[in-house]
Amino acid sequence: MAILRVPQHQQFFIMARICSIRGTRVRSGGKIHRSGLAKKKGGIGRHVTKVVKRTISPNLQTKRIWVPELSKFVRIKLSCRALKTINKNGAFVTLKKAGII
Repeated sequence: MAILRVPQHQQFFIMARICSIRGTRVRSGGKIHRSGLAKKKGGIGRHVTKVVKRTISPNLQTKRIWVPELSKFVRIKLSCRALKTINKNGAFVTLKKAGII
């Protein structure tokens, strides 16, 4: 069995569509499918025909974040909510709590 060795600068590409900080990932849900013309537009009303599966993707960004305590950039894939968390709590504290550094 071979072990995959990935360089440090490419490790965030392994897990697709998952936030490195919060662990937010793609969720599945349902969209209500309706047919017919609305009554106020002259029809007989809208009717629910079925529920269609859909996926809800997190708003992921790939960012280089400067960590002053380490005096270097860290490249991570994170959601916009995780970016707000970094702005609030600081880069070093947030990344250390997530286990990235």
